[in-house]
Formats: sequence, C-alpha cells, structure tokens
Amino acid sequence: MSGALGNPLRPAILAAARSPRIKSAITRAPVTRGLVTRFVAGQDRSDALAAARAILDSGRSVSVDHLGEDTTDLAGARATLAEYRQLLRELGEQPEADAGTGVRRLEVSVKLSALGLALPRDGRQVALEHAHALCEAAQAAGVWVSVDAEDHTTTEITLELVTQLRADFPWLGAVVQAYLRRTEWDCRELASAHSRVRLCKGAYREPESVAYQRRSEVDASYLRCLETLMRGPGYPMVASHDPAVVARTQELVQQVGRGSAEFEHQMLYGIRDVEQVRLAGLGDQVRVYVPYGSQWYGYFMRRLAERPANLTFFLRSALTHG
Repeated sequence: MSGALGNPLRPAILAAARSPRIKSAITRAPVTRGLVTRFVAGQDRSDALAAARAILDSGRSVSVDHLGEDTTDLAGARATLAEYRQLLRELGEQPEADAGTGVRRLEVSVKLSALGLALPRDGRQVALEHAHALCEAAQAAGVWVSVDAEDHTTTEITLELVTQLRADFPWLGAVVQAYLRRTEWDCRELASAHSRVRLCKGAYREPESVAYQRRSEVDASYLRCLETLMRGPGYPMVASHDPAVVARTQELVQQVGRGSAEFEHQMLYGIRDVEQVRLAGLGDQVRVYVPYGSQWYGYFMRRLAERPANLTFFLRSALTHG
C-alpha cells in the first residue's frame, strides 16, 4: 500500500496500534505523554471540561469523546456508560448559548464498541440499551450525541442501531467514512431532513475490497459524499482539515444557499487551531472533537498514521528528549 492515504508508513503505524508490545514501549516512554497532550485533552474528565470551556469561550462548539473501544466485558461497558452520564451532567452545567440557531454547541461522541457491542454474548442488545440510556441522559442535559464510526466490520450494525435510536432521538448524529466504498450509498440513505451526518475520511486499516487505498481516491470519494450531503435536506458535519475540502464546502454553501446554522465544520483538538478560529470568526459553525481518557493509545496512533507531519513531529520530539 505504498502511498496509501498520503502516508507510506500508515499500514505499519496502524499495525503497531494493535501490538501490545509496541503499545507497552510507547506508553512507557517519558516523552510520549507530553506529546499526547497535543491531540488529547487529558486523562481526566476535569481536563476535558477545561478544554471544552476554553473552546466554547472562543466561539467554537465541542464534541467530547471519552476514549475507549474494544470493550470485551459487561463491567467495562457499564463503567463507560457511567462515565458518560457524569460527563453529561457536568456538561449540562456549562453555560451554552445557541443564539437562537437551534445548533447545540455541546455534544458527546461515543463508540458502540465502548458500550458493549463487541461482547461475546448479546453485544448488540447491550450496546443498544446503553446507547439509549446515554441519549436519554444527553437529552436531559441539552447535549447532542454522535455515534462514532469504527472499522468496516462494525459499519452495518452501527448504522442499523443509529436508525433504531433515531426513532426516539431524531437529533442523533451518524458518522461515515469516505474511504469505504459503500459510503456514497450510505450518504444518500442518511441525507434525510434534519439528519446530522459527520463525514470524515477514515482512520482504520482496511482491505482494498472494502476501502479505497490511495489518497486521491479517498479525496474524490469525500468530495462526492460531501456534495450529496450538502445538496440534501440534512445537517452535514464536515470533518476535515483539508484546505481543499474547506474551500469546496464554502462553494457548495453558496451554491445551495445554506445558512450558517445548516452545516458545520469539524476539526480535531490540537490540529489547525488557527483555521478553526478563523472559520468561527467568519460566522461558520465550528465544532472541535475533544478526546480524553486513559485509553488514548489507539487514538494517538491513528492521528500519527493520518499525516506524515504528525509522525515527524512525534519522532523529532522523541529524539530531542531521548
């Protein structure tokens, strides 16, 4: 997969993300935790709330994610739900004005695997019940929820459960990944009235049978999906740092006549902060994805794999501190 998604080392980095031995070496390195703070707000809920407050004060919105995936026992899934419930209670205490737009500036993101989807018995039902309870808590707190995408083996069941949950919580956000070959069809299915859909490029290692491998293919798929969502009646959430995507989004907004409360840009915590503030200053909705928690390793490695610049930053800092 040379040149895949713009980073020839991406397959090796994503493989390392699944290696317990490499995980142990990286997480124990003194330099690593200092570098992780570039992409992760912290390990504790208080860290995430402080980061969220600063972002809200800058005129941007937030989506807070308690990091965790591949939960394989019921106790872990219940602990994740309990953490989200407390997070939602504390987020609900934050002053949050939407200026009459109807756009909630506070959101949480969650992976269904963290809520028990991968449990060997009754995983689907456990995840559905936990997600329903989380959405009830979010609705009471005045906070939105989006269900994060994971690797392609979970895509079908994740979107099925989102559809079920939307019967009670029509504001629930779905997340799709442009590098999957199926996503154009998913966007057409999801682009219904008031449907919130986050479009990202994708961050997992996937086989060619289900995913585009080259950056040019992924970029082209992203732009096709973006146009489908922008021309539909839903609420597109454009999750990209790519200047070409940002520019195309602005063009489509003008072409279809969308107001600033009818779509949003989304970017990751710690990446292109100046651009985030610039877009918010223009009056656009900008939401920052703020992750926190002790299970930061997989997320951190996917950020390194996405862009060569991230890996260069990590290696340079490691050599400097080593």
